[in-house]
Amino acid sequence: MPGKRDRLARQRHAIGLTQEQLAAVLGVERSTIYRWESGEVAPRPDLQPKLARALSVTPAELANLLVIDDNPSPVPATTRGIGTSDTFRSQQPLTEVTTPRRAHNYRGRIDIGNGPRDFLASTVVETPLPTRLGWTEVEHVRATTRAVAMSENLFGGGLSCEAAAAQLRWSGQLLDVQAPNQVHRCVAEAVGNLASVVAFSAFDIANYAAADRCFQFALWCADEAGSWALRANTLAEMARKAAYLGDLDDALELIEFAQVRADRLTATARAMLTTIRARLLALTGRHAEAQADVDRADAHFTDHDPDADPPWLCYYDAAEHQGSTGKALIPIAQARGNPELAAGRLTTAVELQAADYPRSRTFSRVRLASLMMSTGYPREAVPIGRQAVIDTAALRSKRLMTELHGLARSATPHVQFSDVAELRHDIATLGRPST
Repeated sequence: MPGKRDRLARQRHAIGLTQEQLAAVLGVERSTIYRWESGEVAPRPDLQPKLARALSVTPAELANLLVIDDNPSPVPATTRGIGTSDTFRSQQPLTEVTTPRRAHNYRGRIDIGNGPRDFLASTVVETPLPTRLGWTEVEHVRATTRAVAMSENLFGGGLSCEAAAAQLRWSGQLLDVQAPNQVHRCVAEAVGNLASVVAFSAFDIANYAAADRCFQFALWCADEAGSWALRANTLAEMARKAAYLGDLDDALELIEFAQVRADRLTATARAMLTTIRARLLALTGRHAEAQADVDRADAHFTDHDPDADPPWLCYYDAAEHQGSTGKALIPIAQARGNPELAAGRLTTAVELQAADYPRSRTFSRVRLASLMMSTGYPREAVPIGRQAVIDTAALRSKRLMTELHGLARSATPHVQFSDVAELRHDIATLGRPST
């Protein structure tokens, strides 16, 4: 006869769910399901009705399925005498609270078992949702997004994406909480902005499936919020990803969709969208149109008003505009053998990009070095490229590594110069474990 600890798992198996699938339905981690089934903890009372529905049982039947540890840790002395007898505990609703067991011996040495990964796997903190949304939740999500974006700018997507995805999973649940219409729309827009940031972080580390899913969720949030600005920004980020992967037709279609109802967008947003379109036109050989779009983007940016911009456009300042338009003009400069068509803008971007945006500054340096190398100025390119290699070592961005490898390829015709050969070697060895 199965033991008490098997009951919850057997019911889950009976309806054909894995731990991962049940966790997804409930919006919790898989390790949480494991802890419930092992009897280590019990679900919070507010989660129990949802769990009962997911397992196709009544609340009374669920109560029979749930067990808590048969040998709980001793209750600390400071809590004894406040109704903590075994009889009293058995009559209380099951809550996800346990008394931690000692993980160390009396010599002060900590036992973490097989290592940090296993030791921390069952460390789950579930923040309860509010019963009704207000402006506090709007500001909470916005502050979270700012923190995630800052981390990504400073360190690349590799050090921020996983934590940001966890924040997004929790924040997304807010959209199911009762709220006044205006608050709901603002929360949806804030969550969509967070989703877009998470998507770009995933893109930065080449997790394209996660990026696509988060982009889709951001678009859904834009519709939920009625936000043309969020819709345009998300489509623009999707266009960047498509262009990076070489699908220029899809990228052009996305950016043109993003420009629908441009009258609803700020001057900064119009400058950003027009610059991306210019880059795509240049890559497809439509150089005259691309140059015209750069001119239009410059005109839009003259009306740049940070106070009028949504929070997700705070990054698009003068430095970003110079770097983005310089990037757009690179194919034209290469085709004409005239680096100055783009080099001046890229140089200005490097000079203006603040310490808060080291990744953007490094991208500009790599692009400037590649431009100089590919147009026949290897001596000028080498010191710029070397600094970019140094900067990249502190970042975790696969996109940045891809561009550095592009710099190495553009340097191939000049390997007769020792400093060029050294730069290519430094790029090739960047990120390899030391021996």
